Amino acid sequence: MSAILSADDLNDFISPGVACIKPVETLPAAVPPTDEAALEHEVIVDGQGPPSTTNANAPTQISLTDCLACSGCVTSAEAVLVSLQSHSELLSVLDSAPGLRIRYDESGEARVEGLENPESKLFVASVSPQTRASLAAVIGPGTSEADAGRKIAQLLMGECGLRAGGRWNNAFTWVVDTNTAREACLVLGAEEVLGESGAAKPILTSSCPGWVCYAEKTHPHVLPHMSRVKSPQALMGILLKTTLSRKLGIPPDRIWHLAVMPCFDKKLEASREELTDAVWGGDGKPGRGVRDVDCVITSKEILMLTESRGLDFFGLSKAPIPTSLQIPFPDPAVHRFLFPSRRIRQSDTAAGTSGGNLYFILQYVAAQHPGSNIETTRGRNVDVVEYTVKSATGEPIFRAARYYGFRNIQNLVRRLKPARPSRMPGGKTVGATKRPIGKSTGMEYAYVEVMACPGGCTNGGGQIKVDDPVVMERKGREAKPGPLEQKQWLAEVDEAYFSADEAGAERGDDVGETGGEESGSGVLGGISPPYIHDTLAHWASITGIDIDRLTKTSFREVVSDVGKNKPSDTERVVQLAGKIGGGW
Repeated sequence: MSAILSADDLNDFISPGVACIKPVETLPAAVPPTDEAALEHEVIVDGQGPPSTTNANAPTQISLTDCLACSGCVTSAEAVLVSLQSHSELLSVLDSAPGLRIRYDESGEARVEGLENPESKLFVASVSPQTRASLAAVIGPGTSEADAGRKIAQLLMGECGLRAGGRWNNAFTWVVDTNTAREACLVLGAEEVLGESGAAKPILTSSCPGWVCYAEKTHPHVLPHMSRVKSPQALMGILLKTTLSRKLGIPPDRIWHLAVMPCFDKKLEASREELTDAVWGGDGKPGRGVRDVDCVITSKEILMLTESRGLDFFGLSKAPIPTSLQIPFPDPAVHRFLFPSRRIRQSDTAAGTSGGNLYFILQYVAAQHPGSNIETTRGRNVDVVEYTVKSATGEPIFRAARYYGFRNIQNLVRRLKPARPSRMPGGKTVGATKRPIGKSTGMEYAYVEVMACPGGCTNGGGQIKVDDPVVMERKGREAKPGPLEQKQWLAEVDEAYFSADEAGAERGDDVGETGGEESGSGVLGGISPPYIHDTLAHWASITGIDIDRLTKTSFREVVSDVGKNKPSDTERVVQLAGKIGGGW
């Protein structure tokens, strides 16, 4: 290996660029007035003033918003560990006050009890399929992703879960599957790629927060390519808060939404100012309002949550939540969308474990061209794949690609970097690749699915790893697992992700509802775009907000002043005066 390239350079971990530089100003505490303080003059010896009561060694509090607004470091799992989002925060909120309760009167109208306590909240949770797959693999062979999902529901809603302990015996009123929001995202994403969205081609996936933060802080030239469709977590958050707020007549800050995700960076996504009620309930501009997702915990933290309450997650029942604890969602149409009669799962392994954005778009294009087929070409490694939809005559119709892992992402963003003119007379442009991205056959990519984690979302940083003590104990291992064991473990998680529900229980059994997604013409991969659009239109009518404002988001370049000489106040005044035509 050459001296220029070392093994460390191939590490897929993006480390922080500099230390955290959040400005912290510590001012001395005011001295209480005394007789001596009333004197006209005060003598200070050797420049030493009165002792300060401020603890100089007190830990600095850094919020997720602070971390997200600073580009001092490149996004990594460690960046979110400064957050306050954790299982401890969840327990603290649950124990802070009695929860709000939903009751239905004889006319079928929902009413909220407990509003007299300003600290009381209505608890609702959404769970990702990757989290269920990770926990199913930990539970052991024969456990499906649906089984793990029912255990999570028992923990959050059941009599033997969180409800059995704590100060107020609080629990979650609803636990929903983010797969329902994912289906809406797939339809909206396909129409964005194939329609006139105005986004630069190729359109890049924006549902991975690690990739989004990396692009905003280090490669802003790719932001015009980012998909404006919200992630399933974000879409579910705004769907729950807007609908419950409007139908129950309560402010959004009385609704507390927990998301259980496979990735630590999802905590950063939940803290984005673009995903607050300042956007959908205010002037439409990002601001520090009530977040659509109040707290994100990971698959690992589910086990930490049970330990904190003295519960055994593996001993929880796999049975559906009993009817006595099931409460209908305030709007019947949204209820049918959130709790469809059929179980939503991704049965085709070609879709991958990151939601199937690219796969659905390819199927969408192929369905519009009868007789077409999809060709796959593997790239330099398993995380780079190119796809081409060809017509019945063999002509290329649509090209797309998949780039997973930061090592591959860095190659992608370099190829998207615009060329800049040479400063030399007659010189060629510099900074661009010799061949524009996707130009191998004279046709550019229309879409690229980008994920920060190698292998996809089932390998997220918040997932339970093969060397975690709980896995080592349940598998009876003593020696530290190696690369082969790690590969086998990821295969088990992926198998659980695509697993069928052996018990044959459908989602409707879990929630006591037989309605669900409509079928008929136009159904693609079990998803009906007309039904999705009807549901979204109904949601917009409930909230009185334009559907694009509800389902789309925005991105912005994060400019850092780390390492730069900040101008003094005098220099800033001079600059400002010059801009408005004045000066000294």
